[in-house]
Amino acid sequence: MFKNLEANSARGLLDIFRWQLGLLPEEPGYITDNSLPEFQPQVSSANLDKAPDFSRITLTWIGHSTFLIQHRGRTILTDPIFGNCGPVPLRRLRRTVPPGVPLEALPLVDDVLISHSHYDHLDAPTIQRLGSRPNYWTPSALSTWFERRGMKRCRDLAWWETAKLADDLELHCVPAQHFSGRSPFDRNHTHWCGWVLRSGSRTIYFAGDTGFCSAFKEIGARFGGFDLAMIPIGAYRPRWIMQPVHVDPFEAVQIHLDVQSRQSVACHWGTFRLTDEPLNEPPVVLQMALAKHHVPSEQFRVLRFGESIVM
Repeated sequence: MFKNLEANSARGLLDIFRWQLGLLPEEPGYITDNSLPEFQPQVSSANLDKAPDFSRITLTWIGHSTFLIQHRGRTILTDPIFGNCGPVPLRRLRRTVPPGVPLEALPLVDDVLISHSHYDHLDAPTIQRLGSRPNYWTPSALSTWFERRGMKRCRDLAWWETAKLADDLELHCVPAQHFSGRSPFDRNHTHWCGWVLRSGSRTIYFAGDTGFCSAFKEIGARFGGFDLAMIPIGAYRPRWIMQPVHVDPFEAVQIHLDVQSRQSVACHWGTFRLTDEPLNEPPVVLQMALAKHHVPSEQFRVLRFGESIVM
């Protein structure tokens, strides 16, 4: 069984059932508008960056925690999910908007980074479509899931372990505060993590799925801050259940500060109705959190589906 660095009060199945049955007190939110986020894809932005300046980063948000990262001539996907999440077509697990970039429109993918085994971060149909060409990088004990499906180019990394993707590009596995499992019988049998990409010119952080903990200050200190960070802002209500494993936007801004990110981008919101807050609420609360911490809004951006930024 894998554990977090800090003891936390992650809830069990009984608590989840109580929540789903409406047996918990209603928690006030920030907005009442439950409309879908605006969908304005920019598919043409996902072309492989072949500019001679290999120090630049092109980042495209596809939806939820799926990003396309293009740096030093490599194309990297994080937690790819291009369909619904989960084997049962429940309302909360159905995609509310299509992917910002269709899978077939992507350039050839070199590496896939998986943060943990939950269905909204590890999607079997998407992995089958990606096939055996990419290198799959997973936290401890999760590579066997890929091997059972015929994916041979997969490797586990433990927290703080490092691997080389190319001559001038390293991959580092870093701690997160979460849990794992794809059924009631395999809880925490595999680990969970965040990922750091470091080249000679840039350092990039993908937080994965996480609650708040003291590890973020250590991550920031070890890597000397980040040029770019992808930080979750959604799936946070009700806090009594979600706080140990999902940050809210106020905690997301604290992560931005703790890891010393110069440019952060929001993720883990607007794609699936996983929790109780309206789909459009996380960006609204993020602006409140940035104002509270006196962080300029341009330092923590909310992208549209399919939108790219170039650094």
